[in-house]
Amino acid sequence: MLSGALDREAGQMTSNRTDTRATSATPAPPRAAGSLRGVLIPLGLVALVAAQGVALRLSGVEAPPIVGILMFGLAIVAAAFALAWAGEAAEVDISGGLAVGLLAIIAILPEYAIDLYFAFTSGSDPSQAQYAAANMTGSNRLLLGFGWPFLLLIAFLVYRTARARRRPTDPDVSARPFAVRLPESNRVELGLLVIASMLTLVIPLTGSIPVVLGVGLLALFGYYLWRVSRGESEEPELVGVPRAIGTLPTVARRATVIGIFVVSAVVILLLAEPFAHSLIAGGRAAGIDDFLLVQWLAPLASEAPEFVIAIIFATRGKAAMGLGILLASKVNQWTALVGTLPVAHLVGGGGWALPLDGRQVEEFTLTVAQTVLGVAMLVGLRFSGRWAAALFVLFAATFVFTSTEARWVVSAVYAVLAVALLARQARLVPPTLAAPFRRIGTRTRDAAASTEQPAR
Repeated sequence: MLSGALDREAGQMTSNRTDTRATSATPAPPRAAGSLRGVLIPLGLVALVAAQGVALRLSGVEAPPIVGILMFGLAIVAAAFALAWAGEAAEVDISGGLAVGLLAIIAILPEYAIDLYFAFTSGSDPSQAQYAAANMTGSNRLLLGFGWPFLLLIAFLVYRTARARRRPTDPDVSARPFAVRLPESNRVELGLLVIASMLTLVIPLTGSIPVVLGVGLLALFGYYLWRVSRGESEEPELVGVPRAIGTLPTVARRATVIGIFVVSAVVILLLAEPFAHSLIAGGRAAGIDDFLLVQWLAPLASEAPEFVIAIIFATRGKAAMGLGILLASKVNQWTALVGTLPVAHLVGGGGWALPLDGRQVEEFTLTVAQTVLGVAMLVGLRFSGRWAAALFVLFAATFVFTSTEARWVVSAVYAVLAVALLARQARLVPPTLAAPFRRIGTRTRDAAASTEQPAR
């Protein structure tokens, strides 16, 4: 509601003005003034919402859990709105892939803060190691098992509403069967996820996360950022607040985008811990076990920014970009986040590997299997409703059936479905694995035919 109101207001300020880039090299003063108002008013409102959470945090007052959840949560959501606007506007100056990658990094900062705290303290207190692994596996499975299907549901509702009101629909969705189509460039993320999943098989096999593996995953993430930064930049179609930012003079536009990224990152990092603590305190008051709180409630708090950003894009008729953000977040989690855990453990006084107990080995196996299935579902660059439902049902099953045997069974189901899907689309697997290392701008014949054999 907040985003829609702000966007409508900003859209009214800019909709009656012509695009100066198409008519003149120098923008007319009225357009510049309108763009400035279209930036200051919505950002001012968002800043007011975020300020109350920051003020509570800096005051040192111990608020009741429900108050903390509401105030810190609203502030984080406000920062996520600002990030979404800045991320769209950034496409004027940088490639869309890099903009999505940067958005994913900033949105996932709360998760880094929580996970690295547990990993660092595990160096001197081994009992904390289980919480570091629990938070990481929980956030990964929450992203795929809930985040991906929920985004598709939002895209479907937006599509139906647009059809009912006879408005233009999202060009990246298909109706029968309903699915979101991803661009060919997302094959880079899919290929890197397959490689990272193969590397992380070392974890359940050894019962630990070695520092050597961590360094390798961090290097893979660094390569990913370099790779997406070299993608081609296209003229974006901006509306509302992002358009107001995008039409500012070059220096002002870049300063605004960078400022929003920095301030939003500070707000998210500052409020992630008290938001997580408020959730955990509320859960304890309800009698929920600490381990489950760390594995599921804390990730729910840390995943909130990226969920909100992705949903904003879906509601604006850009479901593919929203799914792309969640895909980039998954790459981030599965490479940089996993890679930093053993390094933080070592810096905190631990050994050269972060040890895991039997329960965490099961959780990692489950997470690897879910990741491979997620890649298999998207190897055809389509995410359909039936597969979204399958992801959610399997994810929800682990809450209903909580035994060790049930986790292994669900892992096996993930693996069998993944193998079946990959076998059905076998000729798309080699180009997907090669995509991260292929010269930019090239496409293979198999990749070009990816939409001919979608996973349904």
